[in-house]
Amino acid sequence: MQTCYYGSNGRFLAGRRENMRYMVSFSPTGSTKKVMEILTGVWDQEVQEIDLTDYQNEKKEYEFRQEDLVYMGVPSYGGRVPATATERLNRMKGNGALAVVVVSFGNRAYEDTLLELKQTAENNGFHVVGAVAAVTEHNIMHQFATGRPDEADQKELLEYGNKLKERILSDSGIRDMDLKLPGNEPYKDYHGIPLKPHADKECIKCGLCAKLCPVGAISAEDPSLTDDKKCISCMRCISVCPEGARGLNKLMLAGSVQMLKKACSEPKKNECYIL
Repeated sequence: MQTCYYGSNGRFLAGRRENMRYMVSFSPTGSTKKVMEILTGVWDQEVQEIDLTDYQNEKKEYEFRQEDLVYMGVPSYGGRVPATATERLNRMKGNGALAVVVVSFGNRAYEDTLLELKQTAENNGFHVVGAVAAVTEHNIMHQFATGRPDEADQKELLEYGNKLKERILSDSGIRDMDLKLPGNEPYKDYHGIPLKPHADKECIKCGLCAKLCPVGAISAEDPSLTDDKKCISCMRCISVCPEGARGLNKLMLAGSVQMLKKACSEPKKNECYIL
C-alpha cells in the first residue's frame, strides 16, 4: 500500500496520475481490511490506503477526481454502517469517482448496511459500480464464522474482483447505470450494544489500546479507564492488547452467544454485486 499525503490544511491531496486506486477502510479488528486487500489485489498499480479507523484522521477531509476508483469498506454493526465510519466518510468529496462498497459481517446478517454505505457514497459524489457483503469471523463471538474469509471465500472474492476489474475497464455505459442492492429505508434502528471491553489486573498500562482506539474512548494517562459512552464496542482494544489484558463481562458474553447461536451457527454466503 502507498502512503497518502496531506496539505497544510489537512485536506487529502489526490494523486496526479490517471486512474488512481484507493482503499478507504474502517476496520477496527482488521476483518474488513482483509477482504478489501483481496479485492484490490487484482490491480497492477499501487493502491493508496486511507485508514478511517485511525482517530488521528477523524477530522481530515478527502477529495477525489472523476478518474479515480475508490473501494470503501466497513463492518456491519447491528445491520448498519457504524456511525463513526459514516461521519468520516461524509468528509469526502467524490467528484464523480467510481466506488466499490464493501461490508463485512459476522455470519448473522448485514441487513441495511450495504444499501446505507452505497447511499452514503452517492451522497458524497461517488458513483457505485460494485458491492460486496463478505462473511468474516465475528469480532466478538469468535466461534461464529471462525477463520473466515477461508480459502474458498478468498477464491470467490478474487474471482469477483477480477470480473469487476474487467467491467470497470470496459467502461461500457457504467456511469449511466444504477446498482440495485438489498436493504430497506428507513434503515433499522441501532443504538449499540452493552458489551464494553475493560482492562483487568494484567494490564501493564502500555497505552497501545488508547493510541489505537478509533474514538478515543480509552484514557492515555490510565489505559485501564474506558469511557463507556464513547466506546462503540468495536473490540479493537482487545485485538491489539499485547498482554491479553482487555476483555468483556463473561456472563454478558455468554448470554449474547446464546441469543445469537441460532442466527449465526449456519454458514452464510458472500454476496457480490456488479453493474
